[in-house]
Amino acid sequence: MGIRLNHAGVVVRDLEKAVTFYRDVIGLEVMERLDRTGPEIDQVVGYENSRLLIAKMNAPTEEHLVELIQYVRPEPLQRHSEERSQIGASHIAFFVDDIDDKFNAIIAAGGVQLNPPTSYPDGRLVCYLQDPDRNWVELIQPA
Repeated sequence: MGIRLNHAGVVVRDLEKAVTFYRDVIGLEVMERLDRTGPEIDQVVGYENSRLLIAKMNAPTEEHLVELIQYVRPEPLQRHSEERSQIGASHIAFFVDDIDDKFNAIIAAGGVQLNPPTSYPDGRLVCYLQDPDRNWVELIQPA
């Protein structure tokens, strides 16, 4: 089988608010919802007595999932830095048809602007933002 991409996980403060953002603003669909507790998930995440609320989402034509995860137990911690250059920092990139429209919709929905859409020599337009939970999002409008 080799290797194939399955999903990217994103920790959020409030699963319902994050689902609304990624569904209504980004344009993903909810594929599955899970409420995970018990020894199996404790073993996977490395916490005793954990509880995770999960929404698996994707774009209608894609197989790769974005897994939104709200830690109910243990309480989630804030990141120590907002710097994109820190080790362990990550982002999710989305192809979009109209980068200015999506950029403005994300900002209007509580996202944080990091840089405006910028053009590359090959004609792509690209920008970084943060979702309302400060997870990094990249938008790419192909040439």
